[in-house]
Amino acid sequence: MEDNQEIVADNSKPRTVSVDLQADPSLQVEISDAVSERDKVKFTVHTKTNLTHFKRSEFSVVRQHEEFIWLHDAYTENEDYAGIIIPSTPPKPDFEASREKLQKLGEGDGSMTREEFAKMKQELEAEYLAIFKKTVAMHEVFLQRLAAHPVLRKDHNFYVFLEYDQDLSVRGKNRKEILGGFLKNIVKSADEVLITGLSGTKEVDEFFEHERTFLVEYHNRVKDACMKVDKMTRSHKNVAEDYIPIASALNALGTQETSHLNKNLLKLGELLEKLRKLEGRVASDEDLKLSDLLRYYTRDSQAAKDLLYRRLRSLADYENANKALDKARMKNKDVKLMETQQQICCQKFEKLSDSAKQELINFRARRVAAFRKNMIELTELELKHAKASMLLVRNGLIALKGDQ
Repeated sequence: MEDNQEIVADNSKPRTVSVDLQADPSLQVEISDAVSERDKVKFTVHTKTNLTHFKRSEFSVVRQHEEFIWLHDAYTENEDYAGIIIPSTPPKPDFEASREKLQKLGEGDGSMTREEFAKMKQELEAEYLAIFKKTVAMHEVFLQRLAAHPVLRKDHNFYVFLEYDQDLSVRGKNRKEILGGFLKNIVKSADEVLITGLSGTKEVDEFFEHERTFLVEYHNRVKDACMKVDKMTRSHKNVAEDYIPIASALNALGTQETSHLNKNLLKLGELLEKLRKLEGRVASDEDLKLSDLLRYYTRDSQAAKDLLYRRLRSLADYENANKALDKARMKNKDVKLMETQQQICCQKFEKLSDSAKQELINFRARRVAAFRKNMIELTELELKHAKASMLLVRNGLIALKGDQ
């Protein structure tokens, strides 16, 4: 496998996740192509627009994964977007597993025949290519979610990301920053427990109480289902790989055997080779239509949970402001200041709640449509593959009987 590999990510790119994005001609974003290098992937982001904010109607820039992370962090750190579900960051490109398999294959002990080696190499290269294309697709979905959102698409940093044709000078996070992010998540979880537990803050809206209960359960179940589907997909891939040495052994016997069995052995080896390819397609379809869907909504449901946490934090701030105002009135001190603070907290909480409610309603509609679409497509593919497998086996048995 070469260290550099260019892949045009247009029609060849798999759509792993169905995202309900309204086609808005005023701002269309796609990743037109990408280049994989040993330690990074360069994405070419192509934009078409008629918005007057941009200097041109069509332009392209080259971006790396770290710049996508920078854009996501810019949104999450902006309090103006506290009431919005920020699209989750696309997964970091990781091809090490496939590269290691290819390297081990090249350093094999010679136990495989040349035919087995060629087929295994083809399988691993196809796996590498599939991972690459999925990585490109997930980065594109992230940008298209932002471009389709009526508020997030107007962010200045998003404009810079799309139009500035120079390097953004964004580096990857060092160990200290990664550890800081980990500790920040721990503090957030502890803060949520303190708000609902020790401070006694109670949810005042039945809608949000239901959404919180549902999302906690939903997130855990989708995460668990994703792990189980990954195991199932891996099993299908293992079956496909196990066909290779068996088919090769049968073909070898068929060419060496001089009896009447040679034709049957060759036909059986040919049948197993066809079944191997079919089993590989089954694994690929399950990975694209189910595993990636579950993986995406594991991250997206976490983003929805983060939104509910921000609203709960705002509610706690509002209640604390009410308590501070009551104390100020009792002491007749700093009453005006506390009233102003209480009004600011109230307005922030109400604004956040209104936005969050609509975001959660949209999230529900989006995920239901995505799961319905992918489940229908997967079922159709599974039926197609099952019929093809049954037909192959039946025709193979007929061919074997005909030679007896």
